[in-house]
Amino acid sequence: MSIIVFSGSMDKLYPVSILASGAAALGIDVEIFLTFWGLNAFKKDMLRQNMKISKEFEEFGPVMSKIFAEKNVPHWYDILKQAKDLGNVKVYACAMTYDLFGMKKEDLAEIIDGVVGVGDFLEKAKESSITLFI
Repeated sequence: MSIIVFSGSMDKLYPVSILASGAAALGIDVEIFLTFWGLNAFKKDMLRQNMKISKEFEEFGPVMSKIFAEKNVPHWYDILKQAKDLGNVKVYACAMTYDLFGMKKEDLAEIIDGVVGVGDFLEKAKESSITLFI
């Protein structure tokens, strides 16, 4: 499964982590490509501070946060990290976004396996039977 992560809002990052987790549990290899705001969400200083919800659903943000807290739902990053610990999930930063945003490796979460160009990711993705853009 290949997942292109363009959005950095919580309501998009939770499905990324849950889908990756489910696929990993089923033994499906997962390749995640973080670009633009998706990559920005994986900066160390953004991981736990980013509480943004997509504009069309922002009025549900406080309710969503309350429900997640009441139900002890783990943070999206922790879910993804658990999926990655299964061994068949790879997370890549988009080289162009990395360069455009002036990022450094030490800025990014340790979960990221490397910085790759779109061509490299597409070579991996063309073998996928499931491709998602989130």
